[in-house]
Amino acid sequence: MKPGLTAAEIRSLPATIDLVTAGRIFGIGRTTAYHLARAGEFPCRVLRIGRTYRVPTADVLVALGLTADDGAGRSGEPARGGQPAPQEND
Repeated sequence: MKPGLTAAEIRSLPATIDLVTAGRIFGIGRTTAYHLARAGEFPCRVLRIGRTYRVPTADVLVALGLTADDGAGRSGEPARGGQPAPQEND
């Protein structure tokens, strides 16, 4: 099995990921990931689309106790492309 992903790498993933990648994040091998998904026991929500399993990245972040914008915006830049809050001048 390949090594896990860092929090920053997980946050940069697309909206949904394949079951094997999600399993890798949780330290679960391919066979066990499919077994858990079929049994409804995977650590987070799994979507069944036809014969394919997809896992919402947001659900992975929640299951790991992370948020999508942890660490974002700390350098003074907006976290999600919005405008920074105006500064009050006294």
